[in-house]
Amino acid sequence: MNNNDIKDRVFKGVGVSPGIVIGEIFTIDRFRINIPKRKIKQEDIPFEKERFIHAVEKAKEQLIAIKNNIINKKEQKHSFIIDVHIMILDDSAFFNGILDMITRERINAEWALDIVTKKIVADFDNIEDPYLRERKSDIKYISNRVLRNLIGKKDSPLSKTNGKVVIVAHDLSPADTIQLNLNNVAGFVTDIGGKTSHTSILARSLGIPAVVGLGKISRMVEDGEQIIIDGNRGVVILNPSQQLYNRYLSLQQHFYYLEKRILKLSHLPAETLDGHRFLIEANIEFVDEVPSILDHGAEGVGLFRTEYIYIAKDHLPTEEEHFQIYKNLVEQVYPKRATIRTLDIGGDKLIFNNEASNEKNPALGLRAIRLCLKEKEIFKTQLRAIYRASAYGNLRIMIPMISGLEEILEIKAIMQEIRDELTDKKIPFKDNLPVGIMIEVPSASIIADILAKHVDFFSIGTNDLIQYTLAIDRINELVSYLYDPLHPSVLRLIKNIVNAAHSRNIEVGLCGEMASEPIYTLVLLGLGIDSLSMNPIAIPKIKRIIRRSTFREAKRLLDIVFKCNNAKEAEEIIRKEMIKRFPDII
Repeated sequence: MNNNDIKDRVFKGVGVSPGIVIGEIFTIDRFRINIPKRKIKQEDIPFEKERFIHAVEKAKEQLIAIKNNIINKKEQKHSFIIDVHIMILDDSAFFNGILDMITRERINAEWALDIVTKKIVADFDNIEDPYLRERKSDIKYISNRVLRNLIGKKDSPLSKTNGKVVIVAHDLSPADTIQLNLNNVAGFVTDIGGKTSHTSILARSLGIPAVVGLGKISRMVEDGEQIIIDGNRGVVILNPSQQLYNRYLSLQQHFYYLEKRILKLSHLPAETLDGHRFLIEANIEFVDEVPSILDHGAEGVGLFRTEYIYIAKDHLPTEEEHFQIYKNLVEQVYPKRATIRTLDIGGDKLIFNNEASNEKNPALGLRAIRLCLKEKEIFKTQLRAIYRASAYGNLRIMIPMISGLEEILEIKAIMQEIRDELTDKKIPFKDNLPVGIMIEVPSASIIADILAKHVDFFSIGTNDLIQYTLAIDRINELVSYLYDPLHPSVLRLIKNIVNAAHSRNIEVGLCGEMASEPIYTLVLLGLGIDSLSMNPIAIPKIKRIIRRSTFREAKRLLDIVFKCNNAKEAEEIIRKEMIKRFPDII
């Protein structure tokens, strides 16, 4: 039986970019390559090395050509992704690692490339942070491009798609995405990926509906088949019946009408009907994302992650490299504020070797501020650059993974040392730069009243706070179902943090994934959160909920939730209330 004869084949994945698409499939067969594996003679080693070097140089030329051929201004903002891919090609762990593998094992270049790539990807799988963990897709993409050059296989003609098509692939790299003619692409679905993959982030910022993590769907479809993507629910339907087609056509029209209406109001302040004002900001990784977040109504950058500045290089970034990035950030955001989070990864992910590389449980080990206080010169380099950039805009420093007062006092001493040094050198900076901490460790939340005396603001990182409080590894599929933001203990910890902050008249924000979920908005307002920082695409909806609510009803809902005995009971109450109040958003 032909696939086209089977109607309403429904697949459930992860909706990473909202919207509803009805269109025809265009498949990209990028990753189905059989890797030739053969032993070589000693005298053939130079030839294999030369083959690999040539393939890498060709890959660079291809990437530069892609970047130079980007015409769409929306896509040009994301061309920095190609620069990252070029840096990966130059990375010593990648480039020299493969050359060494060819020599040491006496194997052909394709086989050596496969072995080294799998090792690097395995290292990324051990990273706790979901955003950084998903960077393995960039490594896979680059490896695949070099492999295709080695075996002489050409890319799929992505730039030559005709008509409105839905791209279906095993994986779709950001470099693929930004060379597409967006006028011809309605959406995409992939076998793998998650909400924090580079492609997902890019799809959201470009407004391309997408569903990922569908398993083996790329092997089940054919070009020209009809497909429906429901990016809101993470559903994909192949060969829809006329009844289902008509239903989704109506839903699609309704969705776009609401999106257009909501986005139109996104630049209005996040103020409740009874006059309570909240600040809505964005979480970003790259300066190039600033125009997009401002378009979505962000009132600043609530979290600028700096990890990629480190892992995208084969050397520790210099002070000047840090400075130029931060200066560019604050100048683009000004007069709005930008909050820069200092390095938040483990030492095993940097280029130097230390005890961290052998840690059994890196999530609870030498990472974030613990690493920075051990490797003080790395920390000072970043802090000096941040202080220098403060002279050019509205800037705040945020320190991650604080667990006690001793760390804050040591950090403040280092900061004073840096201020004295900059003053001596007559380098301009803002002396009263606000310094805050992320509350994501239970110990910090419990002694928040003590910590609030020594910092200028709190930012609650719910991703880790929930994980550490409930003793749940959120990337472990066996226990991830227990990860629940509405667990009574989590809500009580957040309330304790808010009370401690407000008792000292300092701001308390929240920058975890919880902030991006509309269903939690009223609960967070009721808890007394002053600012929310989130994925930019969520901003218009969150603002709309706030502007259609009162602070009084948020407090009322929170009182009901606090009487619940478990997260499931709280979830049912909140979901019912939010769907009733905001059926066009939830």
